[in-house]
Order: sequence, then structure tokens, then C-alpha cells
Amino acid sequence: MSAAGHGPLRQGPAEWALLIGLVALWGSSFLLVRVSLDAFTPVAVTAGRLLIGAGVLLLVLLFSGRRPPWTVSAWLFFTAMAVLGNALPFFLIAWGQREIPSGLTGILMAVMPLVTLLLAHFLVAGERLTPRRLAGFALGFLGVVVLTGPEAWAALVGREASFASQLAVLCAAICYGIAAIIARRGPPLHPVVTAGAVLSIAGIGVGAILLWHGARAGEAAALHATLGPAPALALLALGALSTALATVVYFIIVTRAGPTFLSLINYLIPVWAVVLGAVVLGERLPARAFAALALILAGVVLARWQARARASA
Repeated sequence: MSAAGHGPLRQGPAEWALLIGLVALWGSSFLLVRVSLDAFTPVAVTAGRLLIGAGVLLLVLLFSGRRPPWTVSAWLFFTAMAVLGNALPFFLIAWGQREIPSGLTGILMAVMPLVTLLLAHFLVAGERLTPRRLAGFALGFLGVVVLTGPEAWAALVGREASFASQLAVLCAAICYGIAAIIARRGPPLHPVVTAGAVLSIAGIGVGAILLWHGARAGEAAALHATLGPAPALALLALGALSTALATVVYFIIVTRAGPTFLSLINYLIPVWAVVLGAVVLGERLPARAFAALALILAGVVLARWQARARASA
């Protein structure tokens, strides 16, 4: 029996391909956020990516002829996803990344699968918490720690980064975990419809905050003075690809494969980040990266390797 009117969970090759695509889209967002912060404030980065993403999806909706339903329950769902799945975590990550290293961000974001795993056990049909699944997630978390290295772990327990920044990213991970459960239990709508409505609400809300904050701080003139092509292009890619397209893929995965399967992304994103750094920035892969990759993939296999469940009525 499925939750919230969705069909039974599917976790085949198509769902894995979508997950890898989402890893690439979201894994690239940390680099794009970092570049964008050279010219924009965290609030501006959050508002920019949301408004650009909403604009792209609204154009798609316009040409496709699809419209969101005008029911109270649907718009309550859209609003909850806009706050917990987009506006709040996007801002918390951008704010936290001003002071903490990317490796530490990876460790903190890896809390999200654990939050999802616990909540899904009680709230989503077919997502039972088993010893094998819990061991797999623990193994994946260990791989993330190995990948990010001793420097990031030292920052977690030391003074290299402020406690407030660490707490901000940790809260973002918790928001994502809760949002994944909400998404699975939402109305069965087309992913583009859901993503367009969610990003529109989030973009309007954060955009209003940006206008209010900019008017108070007088940041507009300073922004134009420091704006260069790289931050602008990074923000454009962040909005169109890592936000608009990624949000559509996100809703496809969570409705087809479930939130626990989706949460595996936070173990795979650090692997993508290391590879991206090697290809784009010419960074050499440390030996621990290969050991971490083995641990992460072993954790994924262990978490997903289970006997075929008997179909429920």
C-alpha cells in the first residue's frame, strides 16, 4: 500500500540514473554558490537562484498548458516545500559557506539521510528501518568522513569554523530530511507543476526579504559595483540547472523511489565534488578519496540490498 495516493516504490535503473543526474546538479551547486558569493550576499544568492529557477519553470508551464490546482491543501503543501525544501536550507547553506570549508559542509549535510531514515520508518509505507539499512547508512557516513579528510573533521570539533555556521548547515540538512518526507506524502501532481509552484512561492518570499534588507542596508549600489561576469553566470547556472531542473528531478525521484532512496544523494554528492574539483580546478585526488569511494558505495549497496518484499494489499 502506498502513501498519499502515490504508486508503489520503484528503485530500478531509471531511478538510479535520475539519482546520479541529481547528484551532478546539486553537487555542482556548492561550487556555483561559492563563486556567486564573490559578488552577492547570501540572501541575494538565495533569492536569485529561486527567482531564476521559478522563471524557467513558469515558462515551461506556460508552453505546456499545465496549471497547478487551486485547492487549499495543494497550496499548503507547496508552501511547506517552499520553506523547508528551498528557501530556508538554501539560505542556511549560503550563509554557512561563508566561513566553513566544503569538506565540513559534506559531513554536516550527511545528517540528512539519517533524519529521513528515521521519519520514513513511521510516515512512509515501504520504508521500514532495518538493521541492514541502518548499517549501510552508517558505512556511507564513515565514507564521507574519510573523503573530507582530517582537516574537515578537525573543523567540526575545533575552532576553524564558527559554531553558528556549522549549526546553520546542520539545520539545512534537517530541513531537507523533513522536506523529503513531505514531498512523498504530497498530492500526486506532475513534477513540473509542483516544482514551478514551490519555487515561485520560495522566490517571491525570499525576493521580498531581499528588497527589504537591501533597502535597509543600502546594498544595491555596492552590488552593481562589484558584479562581474563569473558570479552572474554562476548564479544563472545555479538558478536554471541546480535549482529549476534539479527540483523537477527531485520530485520525480521522491514520488517514484521514496525519500530514503533520495537521501542517498548526500553520500554521493561529496564524491562528485571531489571529481569536479579534480576536473575543473585541476586538484589531485588524494589516496583517501578512493578508500572513501569504496566505503560510500559499499554503504549504498548494503542499504539497498534487501530481499524483495512481498507486495502489500
